[in-house]
Amino acid sequence: MSQDAFQTHKAGPVPVDIVLHQASRQLELVYETHGSFKLSFELMRVYSPSAEVRGHGIGQEVLQTGKADVGVVNLELVGNYAIKPTFSDGHDTGLFAWPYLYELANEQARFEAEYVAKLQDAGVTRGSTMGSAKPPTQSGGGCSA
Repeated sequence: MSQDAFQTHKAGPVPVDIVLHQASRQLELVYETHGSFKLSFELMRVYSPSAEVRGHGIGQEVLQTGKADVGVVNLELVGNYAIKPTFSDGHDTGLFAWPYLYELANEQARFEAEYVAKLQDAGVTRGSTMGSAKPPTQSGGGCSA
């Protein structure tokens, strides 16, 4: 994206450049006075600001699993306030406003730790999807027909 596509935004820093790094699955955000960050596509996908991920209120969040290898297949500028990525799993409803995108990039270690804790609480790993874990084996007598 070109530098002239971005303007100063009152609510937070606006990147002067955004670069998709497909091989490393990262979005690079370059800020004029705030440095640069590389944000993983996975973290963006699992913290998408969409209703599909966040739900429609507190406690309605949906844990996103199996997103370790997600890619970004398209990235659109939305007005002068956000970007809209289209992820390789088809998800394309999250608008990442400048303040949220900067928060996610600047505090990604915290977001990452929270995500890993949520996965552990759910009993899944980064690569697995909900419902794909093997059911516990039963011990004892079997069923006779």
